[in-house]
Amino acid sequence: MRALVTGATGFVGGHLIDRLLARGDTVTALIRSPAKAADLAARGVRLVRGDLGDKPALAEASAAQDVIYHVAALTGAVDEAEFLLANRDGTANVVHAARADGGTARIVLVSSMAAGGPAARGRPKGADGLDAPVTMYGRSKLASELVLRGADLPWVILRPPTVYGPRDRDNLITVFKAARLGIAPVFGDGSMEVSVVHVEDLADAIVLAGTAGEALLGKTYYVNHPERLSSAELVREIGRTMGRNVTLLPIPEWAARVALTATGAWAAALRRKTILRADKANEFFQAAWTGDAAPFIAATGWQPRFDAATGLAHTHDWYRQAGWL
Repeated sequence: MRALVTGATGFVGGHLIDRLLARGDTVTALIRSPAKAADLAARGVRLVRGDLGDKPALAEASAAQDVIYHVAALTGAVDEAEFLLANRDGTANVVHAARADGGTARIVLVSSMAAGGPAARGRPKGADGLDAPVTMYGRSKLASELVLRGADLPWVILRPPTVYGPRDRDNLITVFKAARLGIAPVFGDGSMEVSVVHVEDLADAIVLAGTAGEALLGKTYYVNHPERLSSAELVREIGRTMGRNVTLLPIPEWAARVALTATGAWAAALRRKTILRADKANEFFQAAWTGDAAPFIAATGWQPRFDAATGLAHTHDWYRQAGWL
């Protein structure tokens, strides 16, 4: 099978490339930096230099593909306009390129749980729920979904939660580093329910979305391990992987909002991209961020292998061997 991957040098995209090459697929990657993609080229991945705003490069990369895995996304920006330019308009450019090539390639959009917004405690959110994103990033991801839903093309949308695992530099590694010291912050009282997904399980889900039967088409799915944890339990589990009893440091909402507002204002003044903005507190202080993956499991037979205990231990072992901890 011929496949294009956007975001191929990123955390999720890199693991997806691993899966596709292991399957024997012919893989093309849209990349901004050839230097960062040298390993991909050495492994037989065809590289097309460009980004989501480069329509000629997208047209070249999309030509004669069976599946387009659209993984690339901007997670930190100066303002909402920049989020929309990258995520919504970038997706529109992917759609345009696919349509220009005949419109037969299946597009798998790796969106985010942020696009749907928070869930109620004890009631994981499904794709049939009301979409109510609470951040600029979440709104931009929902906007990208709406672009794809309005396209007369075969598509599948996936909404993963927090993704963790080997090679993660942005998500849970900061919690690992804090827990190693025996103390780690939690937002509020630590009772917020969360879903997570190990990156290898997510890569499997993405491939299934691109290759399973046509019954998947035109649908949006949450993809996460069915297990639900409180944020405090997640931190303590990370501590257990290192043999640490972690002391939790509760961060009150007012303090988080003051700090994030200051960080966001500083970044905006300097025109620097950041994920730490005032509206990030809208994510940190919710009852739950959980998803109902049962429809995707039923449709594809996807079986996530890593519950939190197994996946976090696996991740910790990788961090140690790589010298990241």
